[in-house]
Amino acid sequence: MIEGIEGLARNRQPVLLLSLAAIFAAALAWVIGGAGMGMDTWDMTRMALFPHSLGGEVDAGLAMPGWSLGHLGLATLMWWAMMIGMMLPSALPMILLHARVSVRGASRGHPMQAAPGCFAAGYLTVWLGFSLVAALLQFGLVQGRFISGMMLWSNSRWLSAALLALAAVYQFSALKHRCLAECRAPAEFLARHWRNGAGGAFVMGLRHGAFCTGCCWALMLLLFVGGVMNLLWIAALAAIVLVEKLAPSGALLGRIGGVLLLTWAGATLVV
Repeated sequence: MIEGIEGLARNRQPVLLLSLAAIFAAALAWVIGGAGMGMDTWDMTRMALFPHSLGGEVDAGLAMPGWSLGHLGLATLMWWAMMIGMMLPSALPMILLHARVSVRGASRGHPMQAAPGCFAAGYLTVWLGFSLVAALLQFGLVQGRFISGMMLWSNSRWLSAALLALAAVYQFSALKHRCLAECRAPAEFLARHWRNGAGGAFVMGLRHGAFCTGCCWALMLLLFVGGVMNLLWIAALAAIVLVEKLAPSGALLGRIGGVLLLTWAGATLVV
């Protein structure tokens, strides 16, 4: 009986990995295709290093579109797809370790069912909440003409400098490093926060998502500086997150990145 449970559990691990790969690929493809927002992501990618220097020229002569619940929902899904593409790779070690521990638990008679998938679902649910907040912030910045309504990058050197400085300072904060420590140590996280069953796995995923958001929210706001739909900028920020969480010296490299961001913030005010 135990052997049968272990075999079933092991068979679910490749299914989980393939499912996550499919979700990642679908999110990435949707973002590259414009995320249903009528934008050309390749044009967004041809942005300048200091997008505020373009001023409002991109939006010249364009009426600002009114927002509706439908528009808000679409913008939220756009952000969620980006967050999945940017954050899921760095969360994969935690998700897969949880799946392996669930396999061992199943062999001891603990409820497993869809627990590994529920952990991932909890994690992505937190980023859905973040995406809603980001979409609302996007709406406010567009209406205030702080960011381009067409290209979704900063029109204001002051906004660019403020977001860069915020991200830089946050790199050195105690909260950042508490959250980063939780993300960098999957085994310790699971030992501290373990709950059995599918519901417990979902709650653990929520908790891991909260730590992950606490670690990376300021970096994600830099999408408003480089362009929300700029593929190179998205890839660069995703790489920073990946290095911080998985590289042996990730915390140190994050601090170095903070110094560079602060330098960039200062340069933005004088260029």
